[in-house]
Amino acid sequence: MAMVLHLISLSSRGMAMVLITSKPSHCCKCKEFTLHTGYEVLVQRLLEGKKMCKDVEDLLKQRAQAEERYGKELIQIARKAGGQTEIKTSGKGSSFKPKCALLFSAMPEIEHFKIESVGNSHIQLAVMLKEELKGIEEFRERQKEQRKKYESAMERMQKSKVSHYKKTMESKKTYEQKCREADEAEQSLERTSASGSQKQTEKSQNKAKQCRDAANEAENVYKQNIEQLDKVRTEWEQEHIKTCEVFQLQECDRITILRNSLWVHCNQLSLQCVKDDELYEEVRLSLENCVVESDIDYFIKTKMTGTQPPAAIGYENYYSRERSSSPTQSCGMMKRFSGLLHGSSKNTAETATPSAPPLERTDGVYATLLVNEIAGTSQDYRVLYDYTAQNVDELDISEGDIVVVIAENEDGWWTAERNGQRGFVPGSYLEKL
Repeated sequence: MAMVLHLISLSSRGMAMVLITSKPSHCCKCKEFTLHTGYEVLVQRLLEGKKMCKDVEDLLKQRAQAEERYGKELIQIARKAGGQTEIKTSGKGSSFKPKCALLFSAMPEIEHFKIESVGNSHIQLAVMLKEELKGIEEFRERQKEQRKKYESAMERMQKSKVSHYKKTMESKKTYEQKCREADEAEQSLERTSASGSQKQTEKSQNKAKQCRDAANEAENVYKQNIEQLDKVRTEWEQEHIKTCEVFQLQECDRITILRNSLWVHCNQLSLQCVKDDELYEEVRLSLENCVVESDIDYFIKTKMTGTQPPAAIGYENYYSRERSSSPTQSCGMMKRFSGLLHGSSKNTAETATPSAPPLERTDGVYATLLVNEIAGTSQDYRVLYDYTAQNVDELDISEGDIVVVIAENEDGWWTAERNGQRGFVPGSYLEKL
């Protein structure tokens, strides 16, 4: 018994498969007439394709949920942006611009703007995945409705074919029985004719005639049922071919849709990676402008407490009522803080007041500050930024003021005079006229 797979050419669209069993036994041939094996194989194929669609839907659904969760968590992180305690510096050159912060701005930029942008892009990706998921679900439902329509038609045709087959087999059985009865009646007539009894012969003749008429009538019914069954079989075959054609088109559409969907899915993920990298690259470019020395210098100049350490406390005799008068020295900031941090051994000098000579220190911590006196006449400078004096030896200046620079110190603090008042001002806040 061999199983033969016949390919029935339908049209230019391709081939539809109809599974038919070929067996030499007549009984088996009759039995296979009612089988639905080939159709069941195709239906099973469609059911497996339906399961594959659901698997892809689950993949997109879970990935969309993961992307949405990830995006929302990134946005929550961005709203907790830190870095607000970092000092604002420009990071370029020696000019101080408090409103321009590189390291200060990079940290909030990373944690707030860029991370929030990345989070929003992942949420947008989740939306696109949901749209793709919705398209696959709608496609699967359309195929389901179309498949049900043809499955119902095939079930009706199969039931009709089986019903006519049973009816035909019953008529065949009746026809064969009537034929056997007619043969037996004719044989009985021959035996009776040989015996010579006229009456018995006539009786046998009538019976043989009746049996033959019944056999002929059964034969006509059997032939009619055969014709009707063949008509039903032809209709079933045509419906089967049409159904196979539709099912094959469904499979082509399904494979194409899933292939394109997965392709788009991979493209979306790749594009998301590129977007993330572009956002992070902007942050990296911003961080490249951060200069450590500028941050340290600006910290010293904005947070300094003076130019000299406090003077020693002198001994005072209670009984003599004599109080030692040590020169008042303004508290200053260690101007070489940044130099010590970087291991600089360069000596500098500090001055207590604009006119006082520099105080020499040999302990290696407070170095002397070199003062460049401007030769000849004093030079006028325009004030670029407002500055409020932090110590008694400093001078208040406002943007647009014209001051006279008396001395330029290497630490960046210059001795300037305005309206008869002298004091230290940041050299970077001045512009030569």
